[in-house]
Amino acid sequence: MINLPWKVFEKTGNIEAYLLMKQMEAFYHKKSIDDNHDERTRTTFSNTRI
Repeated sequence: MINLPWKVFEKTGNIEAYLLMKQMEAFYHKKSIDDNHDERTRTTFSNTRI
């Protein structure tokens, strides 16, 4: 999905397509970090005895 803005930028030189690609990269990177954190939190709580 990130490839589409890159391809548009590559063909046209449109800076807005490049900036969109960078925003998408940042979003997916943050989502990946958040998902990993959520998974570790669930694992920690499920292993905790009360």
